[in-house]
Amino acid sequence: MSDALIVVVLLLVAGSATAAVAQRDPARQALVLSFLGVLLAVLFTVLQAPDVGLSQLAVGSALTPLLIMLSVRKVRRRGRSEEGDG
Repeated sequence: MSDALIVVVLLLVAGSATAAVAQRDPARQALVLSFLGVLLAVLFTVLQAPDVGLSQLAVGSALTPLLIMLSVRKVRRRGRSEEGDG
């Protein structure tokens, strides 16, 4: 593949990773992390590692953000129920 394409994808990955770290809300972090996973899958595909790209697509852009979102939801629910009890 073209070196310019690799550089562009690497810059997008770096920008997306920075955006994930800069987010304060965990739900938004999970969404940006999902986008980062997609970009990493594209990067691996561009670097001729499609098997790693498919694994990254499944785990990094779908499963991990889903688990984070479910955890955030459960923590927020628990916090609301404790506020109502006290």
